Amino acid sequence: ALCFKQTDLPAGCSPHPAAMPQQQVVVVVDPVSTGGCVAAEAKARGYEVISAWCDEITVDMRNTVSQAARGLKYLASIDEKSTIAESAAAVKAAACGRTIVACIVGSESGITFADKLSLELGVRSNGIFSGGDRRNKSVQQKAVKAAGLRAVREALGRTWAEVAHFVDTEPMPVVVKPVESCGSDGVKLCKTKEETRAHFQLLMEGQRRAGAQGAAVLVQEFLKGKEYVVDHVSRDGVHKVVMVWVYDKRPTNGAAFVYYGMIPVDVNSPEAQVLIKYTDGVLNALKLDNGPTHGEVMMTSDGPCLVEMNCRSHGWDGAWVPLAKLLTGGYAQPGVALDSHVDAAAFDKIPMKCPSPFKAAGQNVMLVSFFSGTVRTTPGYDKMRKMSSFVALQTGVTVGSKVELTIDLFTAVGVLVLASKDKKQLEADLAEVRKMEKDGLFTYDEDVDPAQFEQTRDMVMPVGRRRTESLDNIVVRAAGPTPTGGVSAILLPVAIAAFAAGALVGLMAGRRMK
Repeated sequence: ALCFKQTDLPAGCSPHPAAMPQQQVVVVVDPVSTGGCVAAEAKARGYEVISAWCDEITVDMRNTVSQAARGLKYLASIDEKSTIAESAAAVKAAACGRTIVACIVGSESGITFADKLSLELGVRSNGIFSGGDRRNKSVQQKAVKAAGLRAVREALGRTWAEVAHFVDTEPMPVVVKPVESCGSDGVKLCKTKEETRAHFQLLMEGQRRAGAQGAAVLVQEFLKGKEYVVDHVSRDGVHKVVMVWVYDKRPTNGAAFVYYGMIPVDVNSPEAQVLIKYTDGVLNALKLDNGPTHGEVMMTSDGPCLVEMNCRSHGWDGAWVPLAKLLTGGYAQPGVALDSHVDAAAFDKIPMKCPSPFKAAGQNVMLVSFFSGTVRTTPGYDKMRKMSSFVALQTGVTVGSKVELTIDLFTAVGVLVLASKDKKQLEADLAEVRKMEKDGLFTYDEDVDPAQFEQTRDMVMPVGRRRTESLDNIVVRAAGPTPTGGVSAILLPVAIAAFAAGALVGLMAGRRMK
């Protein structure tokens, strides 16, 4: 019989063939969202892990732990000091003589601190970018433009006067968003000058979830096209594509950009070939030579254009990790990110591009609520678990949870992982899920107005919302093997490992970054 302890094998992680003695330390800066997966991966391989927290991170965000890192025992927890030298000294003291082998960024808020701290500690680092803070979306666009790549038209400002001329001359609509944010947090498509100004002021006055207070606001051209994600892991400037996805975003509940899911894209498809080449150029322009990156690129009529480069692992609390492992045949970005810092031989074994065709068919489905209220029962979840393509359901919504209309990733009501060897069955199950959303995934204590979910022109996307629940509910089905193997056989070990480890990486209604 196989026995696993949750703290020994966290969700989303696998045992390393050569576990290291606990005399080496990996530092993870802001280990929330998928950063928790990176920390758990290091712990599973036998490293001691120190959590280092930047001074920008909010209390709310810091206290929201992804499922992968729940129960994980850190060697120490260090807060950023007044100088990088002092921060590095605190980390070294906490290591108690152990060798510090890596300092890896965990989440969006920690990017700048991680760049500086890794350099000060003398471990693998991207160092300080001469063009400014890599996390700053405006800095990114300027660097991309300087490299001769397509960049977005934009204006950056802390006051309305600094962006007013751009708004007067740029065709409507325009996109207004914080210069530092994640997960469509605060991003709004504004159709008039008055709406643009109102949202600009709202963002400047509000506290951003990702820890940036009083930071500037960007007003950008509206890029028309399809938005893709290109996830890389790099080492010494060698950029390896670990996944390509396309976002399914739709206007919903008054918000312009609501995530409905992420669909895997074949790396040998014509669009992926163009996207990968362009994204490699962006990584080089930003001198992102080491570690994980999560690039969001719009394929426009005149070619790819950077939306933003997230200089850390793909977020969503790592909800996509189980599916990525199915698609690639066993690896995903958090594990490869650790390899890029501590195991050159393992990194070298990862192919330059993820497999084509994929080893399975599937997608991550964001669950959208068209109703709000206090949950009495969850019949929609019960039906999903019985679907033939069901792999996992990750949600924090339980009886008694207060559900809001879904307007962003923070108000989504779960992530459903579907996979099947039968593409038609996958499509049928997905269609049924979308129907259930419109009919209502839950019953509520309150009487619900049937027109509640209907979008109106005067609805404004709120900002500064918090999820009402943390992720405690994860369900995984272990699919039995078939005579010919196939997807079911692949799902079995993944599901067993995820369940035995405390189930899959957490998402929705906890805290996630895209």
